[in-house]
Amino acid sequence: MNSRLAKIFAWAMLACMLLPELAMAAGGGAIAPLVIVADTRKFTGLEAWWVNLYNESHLYFTLLTCALIPTIGILFGVMADIAMHFIGLDLKNRDLAEH
Repeated sequence: MNSRLAKIFAWAMLACMLLPELAMAAGGGAIAPLVIVADTRKFTGLEAWWVNLYNESHLYFTLLTCALIPTIGILFGVMADIAMHFIGLDLKNRDLAEH
């Protein structure tokens, strides 16, 4: 029984591997390259620069995004800490009320 099940499984796996090749051999033709761009018609100023950077170089866009996200996170965290300190929440000295 296990041998028969193993053969069925092997044939099913072979069919799954070969069926895409048969579809490609049916005359799909050459595949056109995919171009990824953003629509820049409705943006101005800094937004237009950001979208143009994305269109011109995905590498520079990625590097700048990876540098800006932690920087903005730190900036927002410091601003939230200042705001909480201003309204009276002190998160630096925590006293437990359960003791």
